[in-house]
Amino acid sequence: MGTGKKEASRKIRQGKVNDGMGNVKVKGENFYRSAKKVKLLDRLTDGRPQRNASGQITKSASYQSRQLPQARVEPHRKWFTNSRVIGQDALNSFREAMAERASDPYSVLLKSNKLPMSLITDTKSKNGIKEHQAKITVETSPFGEVFGPKAQRKRVKMSVSSLQDLVEDSSKSHDTYLDRLEQSRLLQGLPDPEAEAAGEDTADDGCVKSAQESIFNKGKSKRIWNELYKVIDSSDVVIHVLDARDPDGTRCRSVEKYIREEAPHKHIIFVLNKCDLVPTKVAASWVRHLSKDHPTLAFHASITNSFGKGSLIQLLRQFSSLHSDRKQVSIGFIGYPNTGKSSIINTLRRKKVCTVAPIPGETKVWQYITLMRRIYLIDCPGVVPPSTSDTPQDILLRGVVRVENVEHPEQYIPAVLEKTKPQYIERTYNIRGYQDHFEFLETLARKGGRLLHGGEPDIDGVAKMVLNDFLRGKIPWYTPPPEVISDT
Repeated sequence: MGTGKKEASRKIRQGKVNDGMGNVKVKGENFYRSAKKVKLLDRLTDGRPQRNASGQITKSASYQSRQLPQARVEPHRKWFTNSRVIGQDALNSFREAMAERASDPYSVLLKSNKLPMSLITDTKSKNGIKEHQAKITVETSPFGEVFGPKAQRKRVKMSVSSLQDLVEDSSKSHDTYLDRLEQSRLLQGLPDPEAEAAGEDTADDGCVKSAQESIFNKGKSKRIWNELYKVIDSSDVVIHVLDARDPDGTRCRSVEKYIREEAPHKHIIFVLNKCDLVPTKVAASWVRHLSKDHPTLAFHASITNSFGKGSLIQLLRQFSSLHSDRKQVSIGFIGYPNTGKSSIINTLRRKKVCTVAPIPGETKVWQYITLMRRIYLIDCPGVVPPSTSDTPQDILLRGVVRVENVEHPEQYIPAVLEKTKPQYIERTYNIRGYQDHFEFLETLARKGGRLLHGGEPDIDGVAKMVLNDFLRGKIPWYTPPPEVISDT
């Protein structure tokens, strides 16, 4: 190839033909640096100014120029006035309207405005979690401002103004501490230390100094409560399952208070399960009574022959359309053990997706179940809120513990006979004319042939059988609603 052809190919390759910019070069371009390399170096050295031969700056570097652009703020009154002003009258009316709406269980807050809601929050009932005195003290005086090199105070900030007030406050705190110790001692069944120190005999005072059986602490472990809180945190709607025979006894009021104060955006629904075990009038009265607090539905869990399934699914679809901006809506089931939470989920799915049993404690951990494309169900183990007013008799008759693990079950039979009408006992076991519960158990054991060695009746086994019949619905019983009690 000749020299002319090589030169022509080079010009075509370098783009120096067919335009008028073929002979124009970038400053700094030479045999060793191409125009692309020069531009790269200019980007890397952008922070340096450009100077002429005499050293004067011809082009300032980035952020080197001292000439600032002229800025002007619009002279408007809005920069010197409050953005939002509201009077006390308007605030009181808004507070009353919010309280009226909040007390309505069938009203749902769709959209919240940008308002300081702390101004309208009613603080009549003091919350022991948020407004605790120690927490307020820590918030007003953090640890770093009290101790350490950045401490800002030299004297302790106290809530009393005089020495007399300090003495009264200290004595009140000491009395509260003693009351708490006394309550703990009574719950543990420990003897009185002052009576022992005085030499008094505390053995024959007519009170049993024994702790509660460990079986009655079921449903109160830390693991179970962790499962409950996981279900509450993951749920948009919380369904509280109640036993229709004793709705007030199987109601977890502490959990309701926690949701109302810590998660007010979550919806609570009451479901009266096992409504087939009570008269229709009683179930309707309980539904009217509980509907004053939260929406309530009567339900009978059964895969083949259920009641209330359509109403519950329709309600869940309403919540799904209410939260249409979310990808999915989770429904959590909580409540006492053996109230039928897993059975309700099986009824909604029309097949066995959760393990169920007529004994408490069958569900050990939480689990997710898909009901529809946007609705998910969460099963939760049963929990028992601790209460000082609940006796072992109340805990047992609510179905919290397994009857086969209870010691001396015959001591709870009088409560069963008290809750049940005599005609129902006679119709179930065909026994009449008994004087007390021992005679009733002995007659039932001899009639059923449940005898021990020597022809002695098996009182223990028969008592467990009666308790199981009481809990599983073989013996009819129910707790009358408050409306019926007030009418009578």
